[in-house]
Parts: sequence; C-alpha cells; structure tokens
Amino acid sequence: MKRFGQVIGVRPEDFERYKQYHSAVWPEVLEMIKKCNIRNYSIFHKDNMLYAYFEYTGTDFAADMAKMAADPKTQEWWSIMEPMQNPVATKAPGEWWADMEEVFHLD
Repeated sequence: MKRFGQVIGVRPEDFERYKQYHSAVWPEVLEMIKKCNIRNYSIFHKDNMLYAYFEYTGTDFAADMAKMAADPKTQEWWSIMEPMQNPVATKAPGEWWADMEEVFHLD
C-alpha cells in the first residue's frame, strides 16, 4: 500500500457547489475509484485549497489511473469538477492535482 497526498485550489465562488457534489458522489464514480485500487480517500478544505489523501493498494498505479481516465462516467464527473478547480502553479507536467511529499507518518 502506498499513501498519496495531493493539493489543488478551488475557486471560492464554486466551493459550496463543489461540496454539494461531493456530498453525493455518483455511485459509478465511487465504484471506479474502488476498481482502481484506491481506498481510504478523503478531501479536506482550507483557504480555497483542497487536500486529498488516499491509499493505493494496487501494483500498477499508471495503468489504474489510465483505466479511471478512460471511464466515461468519470470523464463526465471530471468535466463538472475541473472548472471549479485551480491547479497550483508548481504542479508537475501532466498533473492536475499536484502530488505532495510525505514527510511524516505514524500508524
């Protein structure tokens, strides 16, 4: 299992709508997340920034992310979410949510 932390901005004028969507995530999207070996997934908010944490239990992260990106229902969900988000300037090429470095963990 590998832990991931990610960050992205959220447009202040869209935050309440973003929360509303996430209070009832579409079942097909949730199922695809699980099929792609993501568990224990949370998104936190502070000062117009979203922080995601999840655990990846698979063996080929790139393949699982490609599978998720190819899913039509996930694509539809992302088409609604992306205009509400504001990627950080320091994200790596190809990232939408920027990966964060883990500097401490305690089980």
